[in-house]
Amino acid sequence: MEKAAGCPSVGGSYPQKNAEILSSQYGINLFLAGLLLTFAWAVHAVGISKSHLLSYLITLMLIQLLWMLWYLCRSCTQRRLIRDKDTHAGARWLKCGITLFAVITLILDSFKIGYYIDFSKCLSPTEGIFPVAHAVHTILQVYFLWCHAKDIIQSFKTLERFGVIHSVFTNLLLWTNGVLTESKHQLNEHKERLITLGFGNITIVLDDHAPQCNCTTTTLCSIFSQGIYYLYPFNIEYHILASTMLYVLWKNIGRKVEHHQQHKTPFKFHGMTVGMIFGLIVLTSTIAIVVVYLIQIGRSKIRSELALTMFYLHAIFVLALMCTAGIVALLIYRLEDRSLDNSKNPARKLDAELLVGTAAGSWLLSWGSILAIICAQAHPKYTWYNLPYSVLVIIEKYVQNLFIIESIHREQEKGNDDIKTLRIVTVSRGSTLSLTPSYKEIYNGRAACDNGEVPCLFKGSIHGRENDGGDGAKEETSQDKSSVMHSASDFSFYSRNSVTNGKRRILKNIAAFLFLCNLSLWIPPAFGCRPEYDNGLEEIVFGFEPWIIVVNLAMPFSIFYRMHSAASLFEVNCKT
Repeated sequence: MEKAAGCPSVGGSYPQKNAEILSSQYGINLFLAGLLLTFAWAVHAVGISKSHLLSYLITLMLIQLLWMLWYLCRSCTQRRLIRDKDTHAGARWLKCGITLFAVITLILDSFKIGYYIDFSKCLSPTEGIFPVAHAVHTILQVYFLWCHAKDIIQSFKTLERFGVIHSVFTNLLLWTNGVLTESKHQLNEHKERLITLGFGNITIVLDDHAPQCNCTTTTLCSIFSQGIYYLYPFNIEYHILASTMLYVLWKNIGRKVEHHQQHKTPFKFHGMTVGMIFGLIVLTSTIAIVVVYLIQIGRSKIRSELALTMFYLHAIFVLALMCTAGIVALLIYRLEDRSLDNSKNPARKLDAELLVGTAAGSWLLSWGSILAIICAQAHPKYTWYNLPYSVLVIIEKYVQNLFIIESIHREQEKGNDDIKTLRIVTVSRGSTLSLTPSYKEIYNGRAACDNGEVPCLFKGSIHGRENDGGDGAKEETSQDKSSVMHSASDFSFYSRNSVTNGKRRILKNIAAFLFLCNLSLWIPPAFGCRPEYDNGLEEIVFGFEPWIIVVNLAMPFSIFYRMHSAASLFEVNCKT
């Protein structure tokens, strides 16, 4: 009988598990087909043009638009139903971040439309349709994520799994397309710079996908073509953020959540002035370094070497500070006795996996540079700075990942802000006495007196009643003892509380500093400051084509790591 009773529950889980497996396989095949189409266009495969790739992407976006419209309409008709929500998914700051990237992506789409209009005589119609479809897709998707990123879908689960996973891999393909287009542009500039560094033995063949006709208005064409590549980093971050939020939504389909109160963690600037100041100094100096680097690199051999040396010295200093800050934070955690929250949480699990997975991109480049320095026969002076830089990149990501993952898994401290002071007032012979023990004692479970006979709360009440006929001297002595006892308890609590607040303040400053440092280190590779391209030593050791393939595969993950780390550190700052 027990086996028969258990059969429906066990059997009922199979269709949902099968739906999850089938939908994931559908998404992977969708992605692989688009990936091969993208690769074929990149290598100028016979019979494959850019219009074929764009047509495939447009089709995927239209299917996702139809699914999102159906989901939104169904949600409106079921507005009164109470739905489960994942309080950890789709944080407000994350929605604000993706909205900012989406706005810049819309500007990018408008530039592409303008570029198509100027070259309309020799461009495929799909190059004009694509930015329009992409703009509509962006607007609706951001609205969808704002309204439904926290949803835990419990109806039409099989259909919704396919719809959400389709959206995940559509965004991943759009991300891949953006990465490839931006990388091809960076590669062309890189090949031209290598000549100025004296690497003439490397074959320079530019990969040109420019239109084969003249522009109608030269000035506008120049603005559009140059502006597009400065906006691509924001478009790339937008699609990878959207795909991660949609993936969490997919993992939450059919999930049963425990209903417990979620403490809100608003962001506060109070208590992290030092970290913000040092972080802003790093951010400002990094922007200045990037501007000088982009101006000087490729001008001449001497200027290029000076630009690389300047970049390495600045990066070494910043990474050393970040390593030190991360180690200090981990030491503080070792001194604390706080339990970890090991409850099932798809968003938190994805954050940890993305941190380690995307860090592997930087580690791959760093180990490549270290091997190149060891194996190279000739070493220009500026290449030696690459060795400590590469070692620090490996150590800094290792330490920072430990800090972030432990921070997001630590149970949120129910600090003194949640403790309310309790006052019990009794009136005796026309006088008002505050007979309540301090809130510190209530919080620490020491409302009773040390002698264990009568709780302080009632002892104070007894003293109040004995005022009528008791001895005045005994009453005064008793009150003095009680006062001394409370003073000692208050002193011990304040000393402990001041130490705890001091640790929290240090952790908030470290999180704020690392947050701004990660934003700072996102800027150079995102906007073309890439010494892995311009150093030249790796191309000699590994060969030009193999090293460029490694860089093009690893660099997008390295760039995403910095933005994802900044987002995770923002969450850490809110929780601390």
